[in-house]
Amino acid sequence: MPVKNNKKTANRPFLKWAGGKFRLIDRINKLLPSGNRLIEPFIGSGAVFLNTDYEHYLLGDINPDLINLYNYLKQEGQGFIDYAENWFCEKENTKTAYYQWRSQFNQSTDTREKSALFLYLNRHGYNGLCRYNSSGELNVPFGRYKKPYFPADEMLNFAEKAKRATFVCCGFDELMSRARKNNVVYCDPPYVPLSDSANFTNYAKEGFGLDNQMQLAAKAHKLSSRGVTVLISNHENALTKELYQEALITKFPVKRMISCKGNSRKDVIELLALYVPKE
Repeated sequence: MPVKNNKKTANRPFLKWAGGKFRLIDRINKLLPSGNRLIEPFIGSGAVFLNTDYEHYLLGDINPDLINLYNYLKQEGQGFIDYAENWFCEKENTKTAYYQWRSQFNQSTDTREKSALFLYLNRHGYNGLCRYNSSGELNVPFGRYKKPYFPADEMLNFAEKAKRATFVCCGFDELMSRARKNNVVYCDPPYVPLSDSANFTNYAKEGFGLDNQMQLAAKAHKLSSRGVTVLISNHENALTKELYQEALITKFPVKRMISCKGNSRKDVIELLALYVPKE
């Protein structure tokens, strides 16, 4: 039966991603069991996908720009990589060019162009954020990087691994409903905020509120009663303790990475809530 990836060298995602799980992959892998398919309703940068070794993957997100990018990379491989690289040159790394391309991205109906621009904006925008306004427009400001890195090798690695994956744009409830016995589900939802000022849920224009958090916990508990293992990442606080009372909790300190001021970044407590299948 396929098992997790135990390689010492982790595979880096090609996208910069706030809250990405690349640094926590060892902790996550210790809790993910074997199975015939891994399901991720919040794929994000794909760090867990890239660093596990299941036979099949069902990977989703509510953000169509992210899923379209992954599907083009899967379908075209090197051809799409070469196409996306056209935006990674000195003349496109200016404030004027960035805002022109951001406007083009928000107005375009060409999904292939938008997918390449999503990568360009991700690598040239501030702090690797993915943020939309209430109208569904990407509104991340220019990052002012000297020479943004073009992740050709990481993209090629992703495209190769994607041969085992299906990428779908849908909500978490719909995707998790496809889980069957011997499947494993890993959920990395937008976190419960530690404070009002720390609220960072607008990775898609719909946001992710308390009702969504409650629905996710209930869905995980329901799946565990059907023989499916579910693992959820989140902050530890009074709310998540209540939400995940049916799960086995592992908690640990992490360095908070979303901050305007580097010297204000500090340790916060995260948790992993494991729903073990019930016979």
